[in-house]
Amino acid sequence: MTISDLRRRGLILFEAISGSRAYGTDLPHSDTDLKGVFILPETEFYGLDYVPQVANDTNDEVFYELRRFVELLLKSNPTVLELLGTPADCVVYRHPLFSAFRAEDFLSKLCRQSFAEYAVAQIRKARGLNKKINHPEPPQRKSVLDFCYVTVGAGAQPVAAWLARQGYEAAQCGLANVNHLNDLYAVFVDDTPDRRYNYRGLVRDPETSQDVLLSAVPKGEDPVAYLSFNRNGYSTYCRVYREYQEWEQKRNPERFQNTVQHGKNYDAKNMLHVFRLLRMAEEIATEGHIHVRRPDREFLLQIRRGEFSYEELVMEAEALVARVEAAFAASALPEAPDQAAAEQLLVHTRRAWYAQL
Repeated sequence: MTISDLRRRGLILFEAISGSRAYGTDLPHSDTDLKGVFILPETEFYGLDYVPQVANDTNDEVFYELRRFVELLLKSNPTVLELLGTPADCVVYRHPLFSAFRAEDFLSKLCRQSFAEYAVAQIRKARGLNKKINHPEPPQRKSVLDFCYVTVGAGAQPVAAWLARQGYEAAQCGLANVNHLNDLYAVFVDDTPDRRYNYRGLVRDPETSQDVLLSAVPKGEDPVAYLSFNRNGYSTYCRVYREYQEWEQKRNPERFQNTVQHGKNYDAKNMLHVFRLLRMAEEIATEGHIHVRRPDREFLLQIRRGEFSYEELVMEAEALVARVEAAFAASALPEAPDQAAAEQLLVHTRRAWYAQL
């Protein structure tokens, strides 16, 4: 089922322009997002092929089936609550039956979690992006040997430095396990003219090896040193490097260039949404109302233009989180939406829809 099918079959209850154009924070090049609610025909609703939502390929047009919509309302999902607060100039279509759905009937203290905790997650995301921008992984991937150290007296040296100082080549070295000690290896060096011991070196391939390489060592040979492989450090590095590479591949080029151009080293659009969500949460707690069209539009656009430092925004966001927590603690809102009333509204709407067919 596609969105075109919903329109062609007349199954749409509500359709609206959402996102930045609804918030009033859109720019000339902003996309137009669509959200809506549809209702399945009776036979399909009662059958085995229930469709909870329909979206286009880019996921900027999403329509929720009525039951799924009410389920999300009961969870205080910000996206669906915002639909009920859509400004009049962004409403594309509203069936008379949908007028019974009011945002105020679904606002509760659950919004503290759904709005504010999501915003906190976005702050963490902004911190992660800030770290990636300011401390990017070097393009040349580190190898196992970068995490290997050789004992020297009471200390240790990176294996590459030790080899250079001793005048050894990695290929003439052999490693053997040290019993009872994890990731500690005895280092043997074959300095015979014909390399008769055929040691295998320290790793199979410096570029691709994931572990050190062991050699068969003749009995009676004495190690020249001991090598420690920081396996945990290497594993952590590989994870961070992989995450950075994935982020680099998947990041939105336009948003990244905007981040770099404004010079403040944070995703401005991300931080805009942090403050939008937190301020909406505070308004819900204190006023019992959801303001989708933002009265603080200019402040949000200042964030998007990069007019604040990253540190200023994070500090202000954390203070706002504390205010939101206090506002919900003192709020007269119910703990959760009235599930029985919501279910009654759902059943009434569906019956009325099917009765008119």
